[in-house]
Amino acid sequence: MIGNMNRTAFGEQLRAWRQRRHMSQLSLATELQISSRHLSFVETGRSQPSRAMVLRLAESLDVPLRERNNLLVAAGFAPMYGSRPLSDPALSAARKAVDLILNGHEPYPALLVDRHWTLVAANRAATGFFAGVDPALLAPPTNVLRVSLHPDGLAPRIANLAQWRTHVLARLARDIELTADPALAQLATELRGYPGGEEHEPDPHFAGVVVPLKFRSDAGMLSMFSTTTVFGTAVEVTLSELMFEAFYPADDFTGQAFRQMAAITGVEQ
Repeated sequence: MIGNMNRTAFGEQLRAWRQRRHMSQLSLATELQISSRHLSFVETGRSQPSRAMVLRLAESLDVPLRERNNLLVAAGFAPMYGSRPLSDPALSAARKAVDLILNGHEPYPALLVDRHWTLVAANRAATGFFAGVDPALLAPPTNVLRVSLHPDGLAPRIANLAQWRTHVLARLARDIELTADPALAQLATELRGYPGGEEHEPDPHFAGVVVPLKFRSDAGMLSMFSTTTVFGTAVEVTLSELMFEAFYPADDFTGQAFRQMAAITGVEQ
């Protein structure tokens, strides 16, 4: 009885992931070179998948590593992917890489966040932007999206708040689609409740190429765009969920302002 319940739970999860990826049973079965009938039996709990089949299904559906472990457990197998804190000695090489990337991006801001957008690390250029933010928002665990859009956070200093808010919410929606994480869905609901409006027209100064962040600072109006970097070969849950958000100057004034601020604070360039 218990084994059948596990198979049903696995089948329900598998069907949910397949539907989330907008794949039919036929298209998924064709990709895996199995019959649609067999896939249907797996989804309904009438057939028990092997461990190898569970992993093949998860790979084809681009299921994140944390959720792949959940699928394995639901199918009656042990989790495959480890999850360690970044401070674990086994991740020392990754930690050195983190420091190298963050410090190497000076004098421009760079952050390291986890999949919930919780701040893991930041370089000195980035921490300077948190001045004036309500200390309650900065209490660990610090969520950078909350800090960005909250009225007591950075929102009053973002000149193009409606445009930036629309970009952040759209990006968060993509994260939810990828991971099906209820914590992200809850965060999205919270952020949508903050004031700021919506903006769907691209900034004419950037020809629709990037969404800029226009930030009011003591040095003047700073215009930035960002890039995202992940650990592309990670087979460990923590590393697979980490993401670097690196900001670059979008105009000469901003670049010069960052260099001047770095010279004042002694940040290496």
